[in-house]
Amino acid sequence: MKLFRSRITIALWASLLAACSGDSGDNSPAPPGTPPPPPPPVVSVECTGQCANASTRLSTGRIEQVIAQAASEASARGSPATIAVVDRVGNVLAVFKMNDSVDTVTITSGRGVVGGLEGIAVIPAELAAIAKAITGAFLSSEGNAFTTRTASQIIQEHFNPMEFNAPGGPLFGVQFSQLPCSDLNNRFTGGSAAGPGPQRSPLGLSADPGGLPLYLDGTPVGGIGVVADAFYSLDPIVTDIDLDLDEAIAMAGAFGLAAPVDRQANRITVDGKTLRFADIGSNQLVSNPATAPPFASIDGSLRAVTAYTDGSIRAGTAFGQPASGIRPDLFDYPGQDAFVLVDAGNVERFRPRAGTDGAAALTATEVQTLVTEALRVANRARGQIRRPLSSQARVSISVVDSNGVILAIARTRDAPIFGIDVGLQKARTAAFFSNAAAADELQSAPNATYRNPDASLSGVEIVIGDYVAAVRALLGNDTALADGAVAFSDRAGGNLSRPYFPDGIIDAMPGPFSKPFAQWSPFSDGLQLDLVFNRVVEHVLHVATAGGMPDPPQNCTTLDSLPNGTQIFPGSVPIYRDAVLVGGIGVSGDGVDQDDMIAFLGLHNAAQLLGTINNAAPAMRADTLTPQGVRLRFVQCPQAPFIDSNEQSVCAGK
Repeated sequence: MKLFRSRITIALWASLLAACSGDSGDNSPAPPGTPPPPPPPVVSVECTGQCANASTRLSTGRIEQVIAQAASEASARGSPATIAVVDRVGNVLAVFKMNDSVDTVTITSGRGVVGGLEGIAVIPAELAAIAKAITGAFLSSEGNAFTTRTASQIIQEHFNPMEFNAPGGPLFGVQFSQLPCSDLNNRFTGGSAAGPGPQRSPLGLSADPGGLPLYLDGTPVGGIGVVADAFYSLDPIVTDIDLDLDEAIAMAGAFGLAAPVDRQANRITVDGKTLRFADIGSNQLVSNPATAPPFASIDGSLRAVTAYTDGSIRAGTAFGQPASGIRPDLFDYPGQDAFVLVDAGNVERFRPRAGTDGAAALTATEVQTLVTEALRVANRARGQIRRPLSSQARVSISVVDSNGVILAIARTRDAPIFGIDVGLQKARTAAFFSNAAAADELQSAPNATYRNPDASLSGVEIVIGDYVAAVRALLGNDTALADGAVAFSDRAGGNLSRPYFPDGIIDAMPGPFSKPFAQWSPFSDGLQLDLVFNRVVEHVLHVATAGGMPDPPQNCTTLDSLPNGTQIFPGSVPIYRDAVLVGGIGVSGDGVDQDDMIAFLGLHNAAQLLGTINNAAPAMRADTLTPQGVRLRFVQCPQAPFIDSNEQSVCAGK
């Protein structure tokens, strides 16, 4: 059930049947008088990461077509909407606001939670639509098509949601990535041409249905996001089928640029569970998008959105070309089919460099070797959330020093865009919590000041240092996070960040970095949000006041080592020189166990070659800790993960 929206309750077996049939949603009859739906377009599904080329992009004509189709469906439903279109790297290409559509939305999980982002009621509808469009674009690739409904399914306290005593979603916490204050993501600087990505999202990634990817000839070229009602929420129940206004309007907008059926989330399983793509199919549209009125006839207007668009329509960039900000590597990773980030002048942003943390710092050669070995593991690995089966894992890889300074970033071909910022968050998180300075830095961080629902500047103060006291109490160690004695991976830190400890076991106590479940939601999850809360809300107010309040700097916290925030799902390990912490490696892309393996084995293999750096010694790893009899996890590697061998237990004994 999508909160606050009409729904059609259908038995679980029908939901699963639809998920397996190749249809995008429910097959119930359309209302009387509905025009016959157009046949679904035939889209090639042969692309496996190789199809994007210099012409694979959204033209201004196609953007107008998307908006016109969406607006026609909104009009037919009597629900005027705000419609945003972005390209694959997050450039906002257009925002269109229909007459009489809602101006603002309220963030709510519907659980009555107070705190965090819950209840903030002044979110401009344009920002919500942009966040939805970016989510559809960033989560998708030539091997998988995910939506904001998919995101909702994989970030909640159980996977699947409402399956009690099941662990949290595989991408638990990913909603607080791509943040508007990130030092990695680029910002709109004006001009008629789209700029290099990845671009920032105003609200991070969205779990509110109504954000879909857009495809051209089998490759993603962007996303559409729609806001027609007044709530920015999520879907807490996946055992029914919703008739969701935002999703229906977005589905009409995506007509002709729809995701290939064989790549949609409902063709992909995680832990034996089918993912969700959309709860509506073309037979439930009440307009015919193939005959939508021309763009010029729509009641409404293109909107300028401070920090995102000047109110014009811009053509999108072609992914993999220099103008997109992501192009093939030319210098550092020969033979690995690597891609790198570049600026507007096609100058590489993050070539391997030496660390900044003293005599033991990583050298540029060590960093280059480490990334090369991680790429080598990824190219052999089987992607978990990618079709066709046995495709290579596509991931983004980041290496940082112990101060959180970026030493290198590289990607394998066609990796989903969201993993760039997430991989960096993971690398920094592992380095931060393994550092002897972690406690002092957290205790010196300013309080998170929760705004009241009207976004006034007074509200509840959350003391960040209290999280240090909570983890010390759980571990029974008064020097935890202050002695550097424990190597924390993101999997271990994630164990401590769930509203249940052990993960998913209802009635268990909360993890020390989480809120208790009665106070927890994906919009108020604990330390992860509280560290970045002030600056996320400052950005919202900057946009809502049309620049009247300043935009926050490109640092989501006051801590120099965490300028794009933290991440709390697996895929990172700290890097050591003997027992001295020198950095972290983070990986994000095609499955969290694969992410763990690529980070861990990439470092292990580099250590074998170099003899100078290493994984944490087993005695230091977080999986030596058993608070309340519950063993933390360090990494979890998949069984038989390689395409070219039947090797088992590839991380054991290393």
